Amino acid sequence: MSEPADKTATNTAQSGGPLQLLRRLVVLQPGEGPVLLAAFAMLFFVFTSYSVLRPVRDTMGSRDVENLPMVFWGTFVIMLIIQPIYGWLTSRFQRKVFLPWVYSFFVLNLLAFYLWFNLQQDHTWIGRTYFIWVSVFNLFVIAAFWSLMSDVLTREQAGRMFGFIAAGMSVGGLVGPILVTSLTKPLSSFRLLGGAEVGAHEMGTINLLLVSAALLLLSLPFMFMVNSWDDAHGSARQKTAAAAEGGLGGSMWDAFAQVVRSPYLLGIAGFVFLLTWVTTPLYLQQSSFAKHFIASDDDRTRFFATIDFWVNTASLLSQFLLFGRLFKWLGTRVLLVALPVIMLAGYLVFAVQPAFAVVVWVYAIRRVVDYAITRPSRESLFTVVSRDEKYKAKSLIDTFIYRGGDATSGTVLTQITKALPISAVGWFGAAISLIWLVLAYGLGKAQERGKGEQAQSAAAPLAGASHG
Repeated sequence: MSEPADKTATNTAQSGGPLQLLRRLVVLQPGEGPVLLAAFAMLFFVFTSYSVLRPVRDTMGSRDVENLPMVFWGTFVIMLIIQPIYGWLTSRFQRKVFLPWVYSFFVLNLLAFYLWFNLQQDHTWIGRTYFIWVSVFNLFVIAAFWSLMSDVLTREQAGRMFGFIAAGMSVGGLVGPILVTSLTKPLSSFRLLGGAEVGAHEMGTINLLLVSAALLLLSLPFMFMVNSWDDAHGSARQKTAAAAEGGLGGSMWDAFAQVVRSPYLLGIAGFVFLLTWVTTPLYLQQSSFAKHFIASDDDRTRFFATIDFWVNTASLLSQFLLFGRLFKWLGTRVLLVALPVIMLAGYLVFAVQPAFAVVVWVYAIRRVVDYAITRPSRESLFTVVSRDEKYKAKSLIDTFIYRGGDATSGTVLTQITKALPISAVGWFGAAISLIWLVLAYGLGKAQERGKGEQAQSAAAPLAGASHG
């Protein structure tokens, strides 16, 4: 009964139109085009929403760089509070219910910040709170998206499609800075509220919060499309995950136990933790240099937006043209070690030549490789764990562990820069990168060989369903 439908889908793809173009970029099986496009669009709107907020956050961070380690700890504490709440949501409500509510919650947060910025003149603590909130927002909405995709797609589909889907981040990362630079000035004269305490030079930035909220809302219809496609095509998963019709069950604290019990998930947590330990020092050094070498907030905002634009341009080209083929040719193991190797080399260069330009280039290259190769490879690691772990343990790793790494590495770096010359940051980063490289290699090897109890428990029922 499925043969005519398969032929129809194949003929459609070969007859011209968008699917024909897609098949030149991605190896697609019949019926996969709609979910690929819906996932791409959803991630595009989510990341465009974030990219509108990011340059403003980085400007606020560079203005208050001495207090950034404290702000990182604040973010970590908020993650500690939010993670059990998110665990409770995933335990009690089905995916189709709690994910739209998570996104809607953040839309309401943006509107609340808009009101706060308009009603209070002194923005010092608003700025710090906003920095923390954007850091939480980014991780939760992106983690929720990839939890959804690792649930909907199999490991084999992820290998073929995650690179293209991840390109939605890069396209959004291109559009976001363009919106910032093109809308800030026109929006400076728009006052939805009285805004008597807010100067015209700030209104454009504040009004961008409304733009970001609208973009995040636009991602919801595409989330519904992904869920609808899964209902129609995800039969193998539905047979092995009857809980899809309800909440995942269990406790709000399950995520912590899942990670502690599983060597495989502990390996992923360690990978993410060390990722932050090689990233945060570069971010803090870039912010410090920017404060000293770039005079005004407006100039720093444009500087950070320009970097974002070119980073996402390079990431987009790599995601469209390279990831799917590299995944097929090299496998997860090689792709996971690519960024640690690059960071090892980059930190060695910084140790010898600790200059602003070196920091900017190394940090930009890190972001390109992370967006184009490391992030989709890391997300594919979760395609072999249980559905429960995809929403609970994964969220814990992507948020709580990530921000914990930010906080601890920021504090350690502060002590290093106080006691030692700046070149010590390079040697410190190189040592961490080497440890990260070893862990990445072992983690990729475990995933490819199906090691770890999560990989085995997930693969067996899926294999049985596919032969049933």
